[in-house]
Amino acid sequence: MIEIYHGDCVEILPRLPGASFDLIYIDPPFNTGRRQARISLRTVADARGDRTGFAGRRYRSERVGTHAYPDAFDDYPAFLRPRLEQAYRLLRPTGSFFLHLDYREVHYVKVLLDGIFGRSSFLNEIIWAYDYGARTRRRWAPKHDNLLWYAKDPRRYTFRYDDIDRVPYLAPGLVGPEKAARGKTPTDVWWHTIVSPTGREKTGYPTQKPLGIINRIVRVHSNPGDRLLDFFAGSGTLGEAAARLGRDCVLIDNHAAAIEIMRRRLAFARPVVHPPA
Repeated sequence: MIEIYHGDCVEILPRLPGASFDLIYIDPPFNTGRRQARISLRTVADARGDRTGFAGRRYRSERVGTHAYPDAFDDYPAFLRPRLEQAYRLLRPTGSFFLHLDYREVHYVKVLLDGIFGRSSFLNEIIWAYDYGARTRRRWAPKHDNLLWYAKDPRRYTFRYDDIDRVPYLAPGLVGPEKAARGKTPTDVWWHTIVSPTGREKTGYPTQKPLGIINRIVRVHSNPGDRLLDFFAGSGTLGEAAARLGRDCVLIDNHAAAIEIMRRRLAFARPVVHPPA
């Protein structure tokens, strides 16, 4: 079952029973200091349009909507702390917690998480590396995100090694044809493209994460029938991964645009949508 809650997670999470989730993944605002926005466009045939398509046909662009939210906090760790404390309370003893951030705040938040979960519960920093978009001339272009993985109990947690999707060898000629055909398991650096701006996966949500990244987390760090949670749900990527891989999921977001996107995206799973209290 997929459940969607519309409201502030800091108010909703305390109402959920403790130790009731096997995997929690969150992708909170990154504290970029700016407004995050994604403009949705459609193209219409027009001989005087601003775009050229197949066989030289002309099209014009029309704006059909904008999805946006503010992404600036004076004290980011203070914003996250009560939510992270709830995540710890809500995890089952064998559960895992994933936090998805970037270079701006990840160092400060790791110290915060070490205090909540314990340093021994920190198992991996995973780097999601991609290669898309503009490049600055003033520094090395930042093209990665950081995922911190904590197990509530570092001695027992779910890690389904046989369900890891394999990736190609960078030098297949060095390992022989059998290994090259099988591929290798990924390391803690995951190379994966962003959501294509023109692809089928795109929902229009400004910070949507690729289903391929979330599928890997769900497949390896939870079991079929487990219960998952994302309380900064955005476009609902964790919900789609859960539904398609046979897990239950609770999604929480405070923005009406996100709720509507999730409602449409997850219609195939017939989600239960809880309105604001």
